Amino acid sequence: MANSRRAVPHRPYVSETAIRAAALMAVFAVGACDTQIMHQDPASPWAPGVDTRKQAEDGLVVGHRLMDAGEYELALDAFTRAGLEHGLTAEVLSSMGSANLGLGRLGQAETLLRRATKAAPDWPEALNNLGVVLMERGKTPEATQILRRAYALDNGESDAIRDNLRRALENLENSAHSDPQNESRNDYTLMRQGGGSYRIGKVP
Repeated sequence: MANSRRAVPHRPYVSETAIRAAALMAVFAVGACDTQIMHQDPASPWAPGVDTRKQAEDGLVVGHRLMDAGEYELALDAFTRAGLEHGLTAEVLSSMGSANLGLGRLGQAETLLRRATKAAPDWPEALNNLGVVLMERGKTPEATQILRRAYALDNGESDAIRDNLRRALENLENSAHSDPQNESRNDYTLMRQGGGSYRIGKVP
């Protein structure tokens, strides 16, 4: 009995170079399609496509808005995300420190703000915020020195720095004949890059 053999269908050879070329053509075709959608004629009756390449809103911007609203925990999350986007810049560190101050985490706030002022020693906004934290921690003499420096670097133009320095000087004068534990807490004004500010009430 003759051996039966099963025929194998012929498959044309396709080189790896050809495969790569086809893949590149597909990518370019998709890119061209996206470009066409993004630059669609405004008079077209069709709805425009969604530009998926548009970046999400900056974490710092979102965080500052949340600070304005008193949502310090959410603000801290936004600033942390900004740190992943931009790196731990002086502005990010100062913002994270300010959010921690709002949450009453004074130790963490001081650490972050000291790092911010070390990264940007001539930035009056960060110095102001560090001075506020030090006042809350009862370190009034150091707070006064730092706020004096912030005031000098700012040329006395900021009402927030001037008000915080005035409070520090008052606390320093009163500390000689009053119990620091019984001192009433004031509202302080924290600052951010670009001249914006927000007030922090009594620390929890």
